[in-house]
Amino acid sequence: MRSHVKKIFALIPAAGMGKRMGAGQNKQYLLLDGRPILAHTLKVFQDAPFITGIYLITPEPEILFCQSDVVDRYGFSKVRAIVAGGVERQHSVLNGLTAMQEEGVAPDDLVLIHDGVRPFVSIDLLQRAASTADEFGGAVVAVPVKDTVKVARDGIITATPPREELWLAQTPQAFRYDLIRSAHDTAQSEGFLGTDDASLMERQGWPLRVVMGDYQNIKITTPEDMLLAQAFLQR
Repeated sequence: MRSHVKKIFALIPAAGMGKRMGAGQNKQYLLLDGRPILAHTLKVFQDAPFITGIYLITPEPEILFCQSDVVDRYGFSKVRAIVAGGVERQHSVLNGLTAMQEEGVAPDDLVLIHDGVRPFVSIDLLQRAASTADEFGGAVVAVPVKDTVKVARDGIITATPPREELWLAQTPQAFRYDLIRSAHDTAQSEGFLGTDDASLMERQGWPLRVVMGDYQNIKITTPEDMLLAQAFLQR
């Protein structure tokens, strides 16, 4: 009997409303160098030879638009499904994980969960995240904090954590499918809402590994981020 050949999939949430951008449309469709931000992000996964398939999550009313104006228009043949998002990002990711299972993704396959508005991720970073998750079950791309961080309560500083222990989490966050699915199912049943996917694994006691990220791997959230993204492209 042939053993299962482990595959690597991408799950890309792009269901946010982008209220902080104040642009009158969802931020993933804002044009960057003439193309939607989401198209720049998808191209990295499309071009990565080790990515088997892409599952994209958008608000339900935008599924047809995203299919025609992004996926079909730019030829993203690896997109297997566009899944309707949920109320919160965490719900959207669970919807995506469920769709992956329905399409036959195996328990030991790997899933890279990546923000649709982080267009400057590199193929090398995807590879390193996937390799680390393959070895340890889960990995979080992150960069060291540059500034001193203060903990404050009611406007009063209560602590200064050691900077060398602090990291800024990015995406992709990479996991074995069965592990992240279990973490999401548990969080859903217990009504827990985490700040990222890794936090759901952490509360189950899973020792996640840090993968050195890239300060250019920004999440485009505000108008200032768009200016920075344009500067990266021009450079």
